[in-house]
Amino acid sequence: MTHARIRVVLADDERMVRTALRAILSAEPDLEVVGEAATGAEAVSVVRQARPDVVLMDVRMPETDGIRATEQILATLDGPPRIVVVTTFENDSYVYDALRAGAAGFLLKRAEADTLVQAVRLVARTDSLLFPSAVRALAAEHARAHAAPPAWVAKLTGRESDVLRHMAGGLTNAEIARRMEVGSATVKSHVAAVLAKTGARDRTQAVIAAYEAGFLRTAHPGS
Repeated sequence: MTHARIRVVLADDERMVRTALRAILSAEPDLEVVGEAATGAEAVSVVRQARPDVVLMDVRMPETDGIRATEQILATLDGPPRIVVVTTFENDSYVYDALRAGAAGFLLKRAEADTLVQAVRLVARTDSLLFPSAVRALAAEHARAHAAPPAWVAKLTGRESDVLRHMAGGLTNAEIARRMEVGSATVKSHVAAVLAKTGARDRTQAVIAAYEAGFLRTAHPGS
């Protein structure tokens, strides 16, 4: 059985970057570039029309930047695409804001072609997040100062805490289920509880909230 091709939209204000990304992705039989945008506003419009599975979103674009575009796409579309922000610098504050907006992760523009291709496949076909270790540094720089942990931390059960740590490690529900030796339905229930207790709309925001609360500082995510 063959899988349907993964549909991708490229959003970057530099034509050469979009051309390079298109060439890399179009060389793969399971990937298809279905649209391009040079601004954030244009990205929102193209995504609404093309309904891709994945968007590679530059964070620094004219008119509407990638952060606002990410927010608009995730807030206004039913079954929105997974959004991966692409940046030149891994400590870019724009990246962190995009992750807080719900992006599924980020890639550096200097990433190898194979890394790019595998990242697109990963976010399209799983519920995993692309969170390199650099997210820890970004979180440390942008974390709110807490006199005490937020109330939701104490409300997590032990199992929910474990699930949140595994989510931060980029594990999918199926991988978490194997790691914890429970059923996938149980993990899905724990994830829903984590989202509700953290007040997060999605997995990305829950993980960011965990970093900001200091919840993930004492243990390596996914351990």
